[in-house]
Amino acid sequence: MATDYDKPRTTDTDPTPEPNVATLTAARRDAGAELGDDADPLDTKFDLPESDPFSDDLTVRILPRQADEFTCTTCYLVHHQSQLADAPSMTCSDCAA
Repeated sequence: MATDYDKPRTTDTDPTPEPNVATLTAARRDAGAELGDDADPLDTKFDLPESDPFSDDLTVRILPRQADEFTCTTCYLVHHQSQLADAPSMTCSDCAA
């Protein structure tokens, strides 16, 4: 018997419907009311005085691996040659310990 994989799947049992956003929001509001807390702890904002998170310069200059550096084959981090513990396996001193 060949199976038609393009045929829509049907089930004999009626699965429970997934709750929608309105139902979940109402349940969360009701759970908060039972605790006696009017404010939702997830809705609170933490604004620090005189701070603007968008004014910081978040650009970072990425340099290619230098001649005196190697990439560890265990942790895949770039280290200085002074941290090379095992040259044949190119393992750093942190991973070799």
